[in-house]
Amino acid sequence: MECNTLVDSGDPNRDERRPLSEGSAAPAAGAVADSAAWAQGSDAPEKKTVRIGFMPLTDCASVVMASVLGLDRRFGVQIALSRETSWAGVRDKLVSGDLDMAQVLYGLVYGVHLGVGGPKKDMAVLMTLNQNGQGLTVSRQLADQGAVDGAGLARLIGAERRKYTFAQTFPTGTHAMWLYYWLASHGVDPFSDAKVVTVAPRQMAAQMRSGKVDAFSVGEPWNHRAIIDGIGVSAATSQQVWPDHPEKVLGSSAAFVDQHPNSCRAVMMAVLEASRWIDASPQNRQRAAETIAGSAFVDTSVDAISQRMQGRYQDGLGRSWHDPNAMQFFADGQVNYPYLSDGMWFLTQHKRWGLIAQHPDYLNVAKAVNRTRLYEQAAAQLGVAVPASAVRRSRLIDGVVWDGSDPAAYADGFAVRHPAPLPVAA
Repeated sequence: MECNTLVDSGDPNRDERRPLSEGSAAPAAGAVADSAAWAQGSDAPEKKTVRIGFMPLTDCASVVMASVLGLDRRFGVQIALSRETSWAGVRDKLVSGDLDMAQVLYGLVYGVHLGVGGPKKDMAVLMTLNQNGQGLTVSRQLADQGAVDGAGLARLIGAERRKYTFAQTFPTGTHAMWLYYWLASHGVDPFSDAKVVTVAPRQMAAQMRSGKVDAFSVGEPWNHRAIIDGIGVSAATSQQVWPDHPEKVLGSSAAFVDQHPNSCRAVMMAVLEASRWIDASPQNRQRAAETIAGSAFVDTSVDAISQRMQGRYQDGLGRSWHDPNAMQFFADGQVNYPYLSDGMWFLTQHKRWGLIAQHPDYLNVAKAVNRTRLYEQAAAQLGVAVPASAVRRSRLIDGVVWDGSDPAAYADGFAVRHPAPLPVAA
């Protein structure tokens, strides 16, 4: 279905033209393709209409609202939105050029760049669209047997050795990584203790209702939808796995970015403005929820989207809470910067789970994919602050700290891992 709306130091991508934040390291010398036209003073978009794919998920909101609010036209482009049905379809259209850009899974971009489980093509991450806000849901049947959280699920699997089927949305994507990391943090091997399948996001609840799936990892609103419909129980949120984790990105092929840097910058500015608008007030979040709930976008009830978008959570068993780490789109620009360490983290998990056979050149791959310089140029035009470093430090659910300093040792340091290559099929 298509919907064209009218309504760290040493990173060569860092902007050479000015210090973007206090403490920024001096950038490497030399121009790159994504800033050549900009440096010469020509900032007119090379392509006026930019076709952007999105999936019917809550975190499509900033891309959709950039179009609906007319923010794209403010910067000289028009976003032509295309609703997609699967992440494999998004991948294929980005590779073929049928889509110029997409709201896309972070790890999917890196998988395509390395040729994991599909065609290999140089790819680009332009900006992060959101942090947090995904979920891990178990069936009512598992919950009735005590599997209401990770520890309970681990006890059940240990006590009752049967075939368990867990679903994620794409083999190299974020939801697969949250599922695997969450299970492993509780001593469950996602591959030897269960069968893992790939299911499109909006099909998760139906698969669980039919008994084909025992648990799934997916983006909102499909976790909350399963709770509303009495099908599932919220066992964990993705922000419990990694507080303020990166999630969807604005992704493209490297060729498109190199050929259309000004169009990319214009779209990034529009999406940044939409991100800032969404996070500005609960009222704006509600309006965004009402907009994307429509049939052209997510196609579900407003309540299914707005509750968790506003941080109001329930687990399906009577417990409700306000989550301080709910989905965020801007946070004064801290959400949107394409940290090199975020990209590297996905590579470490791909190696951990045998999706890639050898350690890649982690840092240089991230520098090639994450267009930090282009992002900084867009942010500068809007007065959006950028961090002093392209790496950040995080502590995940198992207490292990990730800071990007030694990715190979990090990837090899987990007790539960699969260093031998596993079959990958989307």
